[in-house]
Amino acid sequence: MRERPDPTIGAAAGAPVDASAAARADLPAGALAGIRVADFSRVLAGPYATMLLADFGADVVKVEPPQGDETRGWLPPVDASGASTYFGSVNRNKRAVRIDLTDPAGLAEARRLAATADVVIENFRPGVMGRFGLAYEDVRAQNPSVVYCSITGFGAGEGAGLAGYDLLVQALGGLMSITGEPDGDPVKAGVALVDVLTGQNAVAGILLALRERDRTGRGQLVEVTLLQSLLSALVNQAGGTLATGTPPARLGNRHPSIAPYAVFRAADRDLVIAVGNDRQFRTLARLIGRDDLADDPRYATNADRVGHRDALAAELESALAVRPAADWSRAFADAGVPAGVVNDVAEAFAFAESLGLDPVVRLGSSASVASPIRLSATPARYRTAPPALGADDGADWLGASAPDASAPDASAPGASAPDPDPEGTRP
Repeated sequence: MRERPDPTIGAAAGAPVDASAAARADLPAGALAGIRVADFSRVLAGPYATMLLADFGADVVKVEPPQGDETRGWLPPVDASGASTYFGSVNRNKRAVRIDLTDPAGLAEARRLAATADVVIENFRPGVMGRFGLAYEDVRAQNPSVVYCSITGFGAGEGAGLAGYDLLVQALGGLMSITGEPDGDPVKAGVALVDVLTGQNAVAGILLALRERDRTGRGQLVEVTLLQSLLSALVNQAGGTLATGTPPARLGNRHPSIAPYAVFRAADRDLVIAVGNDRQFRTLARLIGRDDLADDPRYATNADRVGHRDALAAELESALAVRPAADWSRAFADAGVPAGVVNDVAEAFAFAESLGLDPVVRLGSSASVASPIRLSATPARYRTAPPALGADDGADWLGASAPDASAPDASAPGASAPDPDPEGTRP
């Protein structure tokens, strides 16, 4: 039996697992083996989605402009080879080709790739791919079974002119209004969370469309927006607003419907306590030597505790201040009270490592986070590090058996007129 992990882990993250074993030829082919993805996306939401697909065997051909994906230049930090860790975090297991869509030869190559792909994904501003003859209708004319995923910030209608920056979406989508201290400023999440959620929704949509194609042979258009991804992720906060007409306010680290469910200060550092029911609260009160709290009518039920959350928090912090957070965390965990210290990112990886989750994989000099999806029969395989710019230029990336795609004339009107500001989904 594995020893109970210490929820107070505070050491540096454990050594990454070498991915070479996960790429052995004796492992089964990935669940998406045989699926070719033409990846015209860049920055975060799209590349994150295509990396998840590539981890499970999809052949992802990353199309970059001559200067490369913007995130190649977003540094520091850098990895051991000097490459951007931002780019590396979402681009493993891919091939990379440079294609200048404003050049007729490059555009013809891009159209051939789209015409032979199972999946095309892009996150330009609405209308940009159409200017190059690479919109869904254009590709479908040559490739009727294609699953075409378009990621935008705010849709292709009235919101088409808005740039899809994650920070902007967090503001316009309401997330910042409920993040931060009650008397403080609105605060964004510490990572481009909306881009990540949108990338996950893109994967779900693509897999749904591929499943439908298995049944009918027909492809379809998958549309995902940052704004709708965020609104869906607001879950209970959205539900409460729709039911009552009253938007929630910022509560800091407190929960609108549960107490005590927040961050508390122990003798040395911060500690999260996430009590979800009356039994857990009574156990918590006993462990801190305050059985009287469980008998106090102000705290008898969760609804009572929510109504008196400030007074309860003061009582708890007074009791917690006498011992280090690690001591409390162990005692609470052993008694079944959800609690733990507030880890930094390095400590979080070390904690996951202590649970046996193998959260990190190494590909050459590059370390990255393992796929969050575990499959028993066709697991993720980590084959190649994030590609250097143009690593597959000139290679037979279409494959010898690829059908001959008779694409439209690359010099068609509008083909060489790029959007002067074509950003789509960006942090």
